[in-house]
Parts: sequence; structure tokens; C-alpha cells
Amino acid sequence: MYNITVFTILPSYIIDMIPSLHQANVTGKTVLVRVDYNVPIDENGVITDDKRIRETLPTLEYLLSQNTKIVLMAHYGRPKGTKNLKYSLRFIAEYLPTLIKAPVQFIDDCIGETVQKTIQSAELGTIFLLENVRFYVEEESNDVEFSKQLAANGDVFVNDAFGAAHRAHSSTTGIATSFPQAKYAGLLMEKELRILKSVTEQPKKPFVAIIGGSKISGKIDVIENLMNICDTIIIGGGMMFTFLRTFGHSTGTSLVEEDKIELAQQLIFKAKEKGVQLLLPIDVRTSPDFSNSFEPTIVECCDIAENQMGLDIGPKTEQLFADEIKNAGTILWNGPMGVFEFLNYEHGTKEIAKAIVSATTNGAISVIGGGDSAAAIHQFGLEKGVTHVSTGGGATLEYLEGKVLPGVYALLS
Repeated sequence: MYNITVFTILPSYIIDMIPSLHQANVTGKTVLVRVDYNVPIDENGVITDDKRIRETLPTLEYLLSQNTKIVLMAHYGRPKGTKNLKYSLRFIAEYLPTLIKAPVQFIDDCIGETVQKTIQSAELGTIFLLENVRFYVEEESNDVEFSKQLAANGDVFVNDAFGAAHRAHSSTTGIATSFPQAKYAGLLMEKELRILKSVTEQPKKPFVAIIGGSKISGKIDVIENLMNICDTIIIGGGMMFTFLRTFGHSTGTSLVEEDKIELAQQLIFKAKEKGVQLLLPIDVRTSPDFSNSFEPTIVECCDIAENQMGLDIGPKTEQLFADEIKNAGTILWNGPMGVFEFLNYEHGTKEIAKAIVSATTNGAISVIGGGDSAAAIHQFGLEKGVTHVSTGGGATLEYLEGKVLPGVYALLS
């Protein structure tokens, strides 16, 4: 038997204790700001979604209004501790001036005397972007000396990188120890935490959570935790097949975590015990293989052929889920309903996104929990129709699991 742990949502007093940027006296100072500019680009190096950059503009504009120098720290990709120019942040430094009226200077390193002198010699009102902090292996190991070297670049530390708040790295946590009386949450960080707090602690009822994605193993704690506050949990994506197997349904070659079938059974039982409705798909779109090469075949969930795999929910399921969503007071969506990257299998995810927008128009509070859900709603051009699209993927997930995020806690200690 699996031991299902009962979690509690991150207590509100922790969020309420975080020092706000508006409490800081930053006039005339050099402010180190950790941002999350790990944005998607196409094959030509063009940014396809600049949301993570745009969402930091209120923080940058506020700091400029306070007559400061701004030093931005960020990571991009996974260079694995080596200086790989494929992952250079120079393209961000070239893009940022199109969004903000201030000079932006790129520095091709993030630590050292040359970096410090460049910053010190500049005028107030200048924005610097340091090179990728992950060019140093010490970043991800949260090295003490590297953290101190990063801290030497400024007088005040501001963490506005909610998307990296679940990482205990030098630029998110280690650096904070060098600023015992001068570390603050940026305006984006505050916004993300405030919205997640309101949704998880004081949701407008009924509260409907939509959980998708490929594997149940990555969402166990989220599902457990949401059972304490949700009225309905909708299950889609690849993980639905592990749940369907608990009822003896044939799943063909669909993704199934065989070692999690018993756990799925326990989650179904736990939902009933708590009076939470757990909605599973009743039909799916299938394909002979994992590709966009075939037109979908729509089948009932119990009738998936041995040589077929489910890649999306079906039309009956879309209607079932949409009917539940339209009556929601609060909606939380984390994870797509199918392989939305394939044109032939985006329909389920798109219809759920449209249902969320419709419910929002009718007064529901809707939060898109970052990651693939954020990518999907951006792909469909529906971002403006929901209440909030989080810039966090893993950070949002860990918050929903009830975990204290290292990058947030570091601002308190």
C-alpha cells in the first residue's frame, strides 16, 4: 500500500511576512534583481513568448522611478556550468529596450572586479543585464563564495523570479544571506504569491481544478493537496490512462505508469472519502503512434485498441469537462489535456481553454498554473481571457503541493 501523505497549503503568514519592495529605501542605490528570463525562442532565435520579461516591467519601472541602478541576474537554458554562447543572455539585452525606456547594457560575465567597476562607473537610471549565471557550476550548487561574489554587484537584493523560486541556487537563495536587512520581493513575486494564496485559501466556490500532463507521478502531491480545498478535480493528459486502468479499461499503447495504478486507486478512494468529485475522461482521440501523422480516431475510453495510443481527450469528454467548468467560481488549470503541440491533438486542450475563458467572462476567477498550460493558452491566443497566467511552472506546482519555496523563504531568514 502507498502511504498517502496529507499536506497543507503554504501558510498565509509566511507570505504576509515577506518584505515588499515598496518598503525599501532604494533611492540612489544599486539594486540586484533576480529575474526569470528563460523564455522560449524559435529556430531563428526569435522570442516566441515574452511574458516572463513583460511581467517584470512594473518592478523595473518602479526602481527607475526611485533613481537607482538596476543589475539584472538571470539564467537561460542548461549550459551545465560552462560558458556556452548558445545560452548567452545577450539577445535579452537587445530585446529589453523595446519594452522599457532606459539604457540597457549587457555585461558578458556575472562576477568579478571588471563587472563591479563597470556597474560603479555608470550613471543612475542604467539597467545592466549580467551574463547567464548558470555559466558557473557554482550557481546550481548554491556555492557560498559564488553567492558572495554575486552580492558584491549591488547594495540591495530583490527577487522577482517567481519561476525560479523553487530552486535553491546562489542567485535565488545563497545571495540573500549577504543582505540581512536589504532583501525584498519584487512586484511580480508579490503578485504571484498573492494570487496563489487567494486561490488556495479563500477560493470562490465551487472550486474546480483541472490537472493534466503526462504522468501522475509528477502531480501526486498536487492532487492530494487540492482535495483539501477543491469541489471537483478534472483529470486529463497522459496521466488519465493510469487512472483509467484502475477500472480495468484497455489503454492500448497509451502512456501508463504501471507502478502507480494502485496509487491512482487510492486517490480515487480518497476523493470519495472527502466528498470531492474526481472527473475522468469518457472518450479519447487515438493514433497508431506518437506523431501528428494520422487523423485522430475517437473511441470510448474502455475500447482503445492494442495498437493505438491516446493522445487527447475526446469530444464527449470536452463537453463533460466544459459543463463542470462553466459553473465554477474558481478555476485552477495545471497541465494540458493532450499533446497540444500536435495540430491533430490540440482540440481537447483548446476546448478546455475556451471553456475557462467563457467561465471567466461569467465571473469566475481563473488561474493558469504556468508551464505547459501557459504555453497552450498562449498558443491559442486566449491569455487575455483569464484572470492570471502564472510565470512559474515548477514553482507553481511546488506551491500547490504545499511546499515552502526556497527563493521565497530566503527573503525571510
